Amino acid sequence: MANKPGPETSDGPPGAPSQGQTRPLIGWGSYSESRRIGEILRKETVGGLMLVAAAAIAIIWANSPASDAYFSLRDFHVAIGPESWHLDLSLGHWASDGLLAIFFFLVGLELKKEIVAGDLRTPSKAMVPVMAAVGGVIIPAGIYALINMGSATALHGWAIPTATDIAFAVAVLAIIGSHLPSPLRIFLLTLAVVDDLIAILIIAVFYTDEINFVPLALFVVPVIIYAVLAQKFRHFLGTHAWAPWAILLPLGLVAWALLHASGIHATIAGVVLGFVVPVIISKEGQAKGAKHGLAEDLEHHLRPLSSGVAVPIFAFFSAGVAIGGAEGFASALTDPVTIGVVAGLVLGKPVGILLTTWCMAKFTKAQLDASIRWIDLFGVGLLAGIGFTVSLLVAELSFGIESEHNDHAKVAILSASVLAALLAAAILGVRNRHYKRIEEEASIDANADGIPDVYEEDSNKR
Repeated sequence: MANKPGPETSDGPPGAPSQGQTRPLIGWGSYSESRRIGEILRKETVGGLMLVAAAAIAIIWANSPASDAYFSLRDFHVAIGPESWHLDLSLGHWASDGLLAIFFFLVGLELKKEIVAGDLRTPSKAMVPVMAAVGGVIIPAGIYALINMGSATALHGWAIPTATDIAFAVAVLAIIGSHLPSPLRIFLLTLAVVDDLIAILIIAVFYTDEINFVPLALFVVPVIIYAVLAQKFRHFLGTHAWAPWAILLPLGLVAWALLHASGIHATIAGVVLGFVVPVIISKEGQAKGAKHGLAEDLEHHLRPLSSGVAVPIFAFFSAGVAIGGAEGFASALTDPVTIGVVAGLVLGKPVGILLTTWCMAKFTKAQLDASIRWIDLFGVGLLAGIGFTVSLLVAELSFGIESEHNDHAKVAILSASVLAALLAAAILGVRNRHYKRIEEEASIDANADGIPDVYEEDSNKR
């Protein structure tokens, strides 16, 4: 079986745990968790491809003879409500502050699921991806800071290379046709969710210049009402399935508007609202025939909107940067901001993730599953180096949309994401035949109980 000790475990770093120890560092987890995450990754594939296409269109348009039309469209202002609401925003800001809140709502939902019903609910299983995510934030930020220590303005972008774009990463996996083993897929998605949480905290703490406490206090009111009603609708059945949407959606919009008025980036409202949605189905709901809760229902309806509309539109308005031809591109590459972002994402991310995971193996005396090598984790670390969506957002918050540093940071993010994707594809593509064999072995169900044997054996190890 794929999870028995074998030669695949022999090439870890010096000092890695011996083969005689059986507790998995990154194991197969539960079959239900593997299926859930596999389904999420399949849904994100199309969205990731659309994200790449939208960014490509924006770059081409922004550097074409019709570039003025692109920037005029991005900067066109649309006002909603009275002036005190501060909702006179450009289309680019509506995309980053408004549409991206849908993406962050799903991040909140996914984080809640991971904590309540996923791998994060078990400290021993959560520790590895959580610490790997932390390492994958600290090392890139440190590399960027070291390179940009001479400029206080440039140093403000230290958080740009700390993010991971799971949709873009999944699109790369789809393109190279990887049969990535379930332990690595679970590790990648869990790490990305924790990574997004850290990015959200960074945005809330370090990129909020001024707080208006009145709308911030009022923001709590619709959130509490939202949480109470979400509990009420957690098993909503029958012909009135529109009711949760008709009530929760307006409350969510009010909460978003109040947080925006407070000065805190409005996308944080999406995370907060997603986190208060119930995940577990109660016995009462099961008795009434409910097969899934409100969280799953909301995710089912909103994920296509997020990955197919909201995130690609954000990428379209955010990725467009006038490079200025070969000379402008060469100028951007010599900017320490560009160097710091590229080094942080392409080098810092995989090194931070791999080094932290290796330290966890050394000090917890756990070992990798026999189907996984350290080079696989390095490939996954490179996938995590595809920053894109959140990195673009942090760049705008760091420097402002009109700043030359912002333009150079965008060039760096795009270049680093492509470079990380190519390197990850090279490593994981070479390993793809091995992954395919692991996938075939992992599907064996000798006792015909509907659960592949590898998941039951991994459960017994824990």
